[in-house]
Amino acid sequence: MDVDGNQLQQGRPLFGGAFSALLPPGSLDISELRQVPDNQEVFVHPDTDQSVIIELLEYQAGVPDENATRYHLEDIAGSAASTDILNQEQFASHWLALEGCHSAWGLTARQLVAKFNEEAKNEVVLHLALLRLPQYGTDLLLTFNNPTYIHPLSSSAVQETELVPPTSQPPWTVEHFHAFVRSLRLLDPGIFG
Repeated sequence: MDVDGNQLQQGRPLFGGAFSALLPPGSLDISELRQVPDNQEVFVHPDTDQSVIIELLEYQAGVPDENATRYHLEDIAGSAASTDILNQEQFASHWLALEGCHSAWGLTARQLVAKFNEEAKNEVVLHLALLRLPQYGTDLLLTFNNPTYIHPLSSSAVQETELVPPTSQPPWTVEHFHAFVRSLRLLDPGIFG
């Protein structure tokens, strides 16, 4: 998906206006429903279990750039039943609106995970983008959680009797995530202290 300059300028404020980014269509701010850690912004799709997360993490100086995304994936994966890395790539700096990004990497992985310690496992494809900002002591991790199979016994499975009229918002795509990553801008470096 191409993102023009006007769309990049009109990104949604994040972290109290310290950042802005173009969010996928119909994004709902999860902090309006539950508490979210201060180092995260989490948005969900109105009709699916898809989500995008932006996290401000401690810069891992001892981890080489080419291994840093895998390092953070292992932290995310934690107790996942299984995680398979599908691909990893380095992003060109001219691809990003974020100035001062030392290194940028993308990684795609597939997980089998249970929600709320359930027996039923769902398949989720994770798309990660790691933007390294050593000058601020920060690894900026953006994640797109895209469920590709919901087990019928999972609490994520929607029963027909519980069906809510859809918002007619189509599922998000990797192109939406890439537009989100590309459009991310730092507006106030004071957020790093």
